[in-house]
Amino acid sequence: MSVKFRDYYEVLGVERSASQDDIRKAFRKLARKYHPDVAEDKTTADEKFKELNEAYEVLSAPEKREKYDKLGPNWEHMSDFQPPPGAGGFGGPGGGGGYEYHFDGTGFSDFFEQLFGRRSGRGGFGGFSDVGAGGASMPPMEMRGRDIEAEILVSLDEIMKGSERVLTLQRASLPGQTGSADTVRVRIPQGVCEGQLIRCAGLGEPGYNGGENGDLFLRVLIQRHPDFRIEQHDLHHDLHVAPWEAVLGAKARIPTPHGTLSLKIPPGTSNLTELRLRGKGLPKGTGDKMGDLYAKVLIEVPETVSDEEKALWEKLRNLSTFDPRQP
Repeated sequence: MSVKFRDYYEVLGVERSASQDDIRKAFRKLARKYHPDVAEDKTTADEKFKELNEAYEVLSAPEKREKYDKLGPNWEHMSDFQPPPGAGGFGGPGGGGGYEYHFDGTGFSDFFEQLFGRRSGRGGFGGFSDVGAGGASMPPMEMRGRDIEAEILVSLDEIMKGSERVLTLQRASLPGQTGSADTVRVRIPQGVCEGQLIRCAGLGEPGYNGGENGDLFLRVLIQRHPDFRIEQHDLHHDLHVAPWEAVLGAKARIPTPHGTLSLKIPPGTSNLTELRLRGKGLPKGTGDKMGDLYAKVLIEVPETVSDEEKALWEKLRNLSTFDPRQP
């Protein structure tokens, strides 16, 4: 199966030499534009946002980025990428190739699956022989098929409410073959966390001599959000504050998965202070318990000021007795 090469640097609009900070800034800028909740063109927003997440998932992770970059020095001229047999760890019996898997419905492209899919390593059979000591034939043994593992991209809304995803798994007996396809409904539980495994029984490699099939395990990756960083059940939000708001106090409107809320900024709030909104994070399982939302205060200084504003700042400087360098 020929898989179209994806230029993740082009997707994010950054140079191949871009720093992690450049990549993060580019993603956040584009994510705010194409997030399905705010995008002008709703018909293409969801697919574009998934594409951005996939690119960021690869380029923000050093190991994945290194593997991606090793495709070769002429990667920018490649129109198609043909993965070798067993690419990404999906091999056949004994790990020597023989089964090729393609997924639809995980939220990732075929290119990502082929490059970063991997075997879980649980159970199954390795190399073996039907010939015993002295060349005597041994009765065939029932052996369970190996488990396989893929990654599934889960949105914030799916974490909040839970969902059901239709997943198509195409398994070919030999690399390059079309093979048969299984369609299964996968339940994504409410409150699912990054790295959690969702088990799909019997969708791994076929058993040997009547042994049961292995399982498919879907490792959850959380879709990046332009407004939040997710840590287990808690959310972290950067709250940009003007100097006078930090000094005098203010009220700010904060986006949360529970709706937009008003947050009080106390007078004299310091930079990097974290203000906590209890119970406004993500669900802890299927119950009523919720994580918290932390708003980190980032005091922003205006880059330019008018003559009148400058005069007022100078007046404040002359009047104030505050010295930040005084112990």
